[in-house]
Amino acid sequence: MRILFTGASSFTGMWFVEALVRGGHSVTAVSRREQGVSSGLRAERLARVAACSRTLWNAPFGSSRFLEIIAQEEPFDILCHHGAETADYRSKEFDCVRAAAANTQSLPAVLRALSVSGCGRIILTGSIFEAGEGAGTPPLRAFNAYGLSKTLTSQMFEFYARQEGVALGRFIVPNPFGPFEEPRFTDYLLRSWRDAKTALVSTPRLVRDNIHVSLLSEIYCGFVQTLPRSGCHKISPSGYAESQGAFAERFAREIGARLNLETPLEMAKQQIFEEPAIRVNTDVAPETELGWDEGKAWDELADYYAVRFDIERR
Repeated sequence: MRILFTGASSFTGMWFVEALVRGGHSVTAVSRREQGVSSGLRAERLARVAACSRTLWNAPFGSSRFLEIIAQEEPFDILCHHGAETADYRSKEFDCVRAAAANTQSLPAVLRALSVSGCGRIILTGSIFEAGEGAGTPPLRAFNAYGLSKTLTSQMFEFYARQEGVALGRFIVPNPFGPFEEPRFTDYLLRSWRDAKTALVSTPRLVRDNIHVSLLSEIYCGFVQTLPRSGCHKISPSGYAESQGAFAERFAREIGARLNLETPLEMAKQQIFEEPAIRVNTDVAPETELGWDEGKAWDELADYYAVRFDIERR
């Protein structure tokens, strides 16, 4: 298939593009940025994307440039709208209205342009942070303002897709981890152990759904390939649905067995829950059917961190 893809410079976006290309598809990645302005991890990810796909620059979703690409480039079979406003997404100052507006800019015009060009399918990346997604502590409210922006985005896509007769697939992302991720929880664990420190798990009782990004990307590719040509459809892939304490122990066990590191953990006595105590996805992945190997995924992650943190590999 010929795929138009937004958000390829993100952690999951890079993995999704690479999985789609391995699946035999032709990907055109559109970036809202100018060429050459990214640095650090984002630049590394963009380099990998550019190595396997075509990249078009300075084309924010819904912009005149974006609409020109739909109309003038080769006709696309599907649009994968993975890009979203995420800057400071955990901040209480996150502007959910502005973010939703950017995520859906000129949406009716985009859908009409796609239909005219013969493209009648869209995959929209959603988040477990959204209201009504996953399973867990009721009520299933949006986690935060970012989650609210994604909720509004999904609702607008559903409304206009039905109105324009475009098939919509919603891919709900839980908590992915793996190589080329921004420095977050697993990065903190590795830095602590590299420096011979005990890693503190501050929210050990929160139940979350952490998933290898390599597995998530294979599920994404399969969802893109099998999306029907009509209606609205959704998949919510699940990985390790367990407490953050249990996941930290799993991570320590798997990484400790592969790197020359001691991996001590300390579980904080969590009393306050500012976020829902439980939120997990519900669709269990058919790993063997996908050809995904869990041990290989842990090996690849250990190799990545060994280079990133200059750690001796066992």
